[in-house]
Amino acid sequence: MFEHRQPISVKEAISRLMSHVTKGETETITLAGSYGAILAESIIARHDVPSFHRAPYDGFAISAQDSIGASEANRISFQVVDHIGAGSVTTRQLVQGQAVRIMTGAAMPVGTNAVVMLEQAQEQQEGASFTIRKAFAPWENVSLQGEDAKLGDMLIEAGEVIHPGTIALLATFGYSQVQVAKKPIVSLIATGSELLEVDQPLEHGKIRNSNGPMIAAQLARMGISLNFMGSMSDSLPDSLQSIKQALEQSDFVITTGGVSVGDFDHLPAIYKELGAEVLFNKVGMRPGSVTTVAAKDGKLLFGLSGNPSACYTGFELFARPAILKSMGCNKPYLPYTQAVLTEDFTKPNPFTRFVRAVYQFQDTEATITPAGFNKSNAVSSIARGNAFMVLAGGTRGYKKGDIVDVLLLGAEVGVSQWRI
Repeated sequence: MFEHRQPISVKEAISRLMSHVTKGETETITLAGSYGAILAESIIARHDVPSFHRAPYDGFAISAQDSIGASEANRISFQVVDHIGAGSVTTRQLVQGQAVRIMTGAAMPVGTNAVVMLEQAQEQQEGASFTIRKAFAPWENVSLQGEDAKLGDMLIEAGEVIHPGTIALLATFGYSQVQVAKKPIVSLIATGSELLEVDQPLEHGKIRNSNGPMIAAQLARMGISLNFMGSMSDSLPDSLQSIKQALEQSDFVITTGGVSVGDFDHLPAIYKELGAEVLFNKVGMRPGSVTTVAAKDGKLLFGLSGNPSACYTGFELFARPAILKSMGCNKPYLPYTQAVLTEDFTKPNPFTRFVRAVYQFQDTEATITPAGFNKSNAVSSIARGNAFMVLAGGTRGYKKGDIVDVLLLGAEVGVSQWRI
């Protein structure tokens, strides 16, 4: 099945993948625990905000009509008849020439429609009265009812990620509970007899398993826990049983390694035995060209490369958006921008190349610099990088000063995204 692999473009691979993503379940959770979740309901304004005309500044509430004719040469005096703070209201019925001392956020008294800020007033008689030297227009210095949101307004559409500003909005409108996407179960199986656990001493010919902890962390910054199911043996029957068990327990199954065509790379045979539909098995990209995705009974299996950089890239480009889409996220792709290349990158790019890089924005200019050693088995450049520098296939290198495409890593989900 894999011996004659025909590479497809990254765009085509993502298109095939995302067309097979099925939407998961929803649940209702408390507002306090909702940070980072994805909204499964649209948020509608339950009342006007503000819900009353209010003072945006400390000062004096007056009737604008009473200020007509005020000037430097003709100062108009007001008597202060009450004093209210936010949350309080006055019962006084004002007559001409009267005012109420008012604090920021307090409701405008009946009969008033302007606020004289403290710096606009000259207080007299220890605050019992004040004068003004300018006329005020109706509703000057007043925060009007409904100016932020009106009853019934669509505030946030389903599919948005809940961030601190979202939580403030939800609290404002009394959403003590909110309907969100239920987080999927993602299982990981590592392959390779060469793998050691992190706490094991290094042996000749073996390496420590870095992909497992790395993917766990990539999921964690999405707010999702990893179900690690251990390592597959080099036995095909045992490996098949491990994958079957993972499928029964999970919404997504990720494997690292075993997707090439070596003697112990069993995943091609496992997909065939499972009756899974292979969506693609070779992508025109570097690193991670052997990244493979298969679908089985509405679930997705991601066969990521065993090489750390290729594994990392494959997760961010394919697994991440698929998982987010299953949760209803309407912006599942990596944030996209452009930046100025700070050094020559002379390596030719027969396929689209995703270079681990350091993105910076300083002095009004965005720059991007390769993060160092960039082969598919590299680990150091993953640690240094905070972005992918995306170099188009068919190019023969780039020069310092060129503008290149950039995908940002670790940014909050839901911002402007990659133009695939």
